[in-house]
Amino acid sequence: MAQTESVLELADFDEVVRLYRPRIFRYLMASLADRDVAESLTQDCFLKAYNARHQFRGESSLSTWLTRIALNLVRDHLRSRRMRFWQKTRDTAVDVVDISDWIPDGASGPEAICLQQEKVREVWAAVEKLSRQQKNVFLLRFVEEMELSEIAESTGMNTSTVKSHLYRALRIVREHIGDAPKGEL
Repeated sequence: MAQTESVLELADFDEVVRLYRPRIFRYLMASLADRDVAESLTQDCFLKAYNARHQFRGESSLSTWLTRIALNLVRDHLRSRRMRFWQKTRDTAVDVVDISDWIPDGASGPEAICLQQEKVREVWAAVEKLSRQQKNVFLLRFVEEMELSEIAESTGMNTSTVKSHLYRALRIVREHIGDAPKGEL
């Protein structure tokens, strides 16, 4: 029955876009740190999904299928020689303060907000040092809040490989930000 429901979701593609666009955009934005490229690849993701909707058999969740398309688009984008310009300019394309809005704000004072934004800058700087696979796993786990099994299915890795990449990514991030307690990540 779940497979049938997944396939039926594709019947109203506008609803699919409405439901999943924020998640795909967040992943692409976090992966590429360039709003224009993330917007473009988000559109490409849903265009590819729409054109291949007859191939979706419901063997995985719709979210996993769309994430897999987005992962492939990121990989292809980074490989593309004509898009190297975006990689060189991406450090200036997004204000880190914009990204810090994604993190819940329990602080009310300007000093606490400033400290939180600095911590976010440190985390994102550490994420940039990760290998592509570590970065993908880290972003899918902590930005998209996907379960390890979902990450494995989306990336085509087995769960133990996902765990290994996540462990290494967390170690690198913690070392970079000064050995933060586990609860902070």
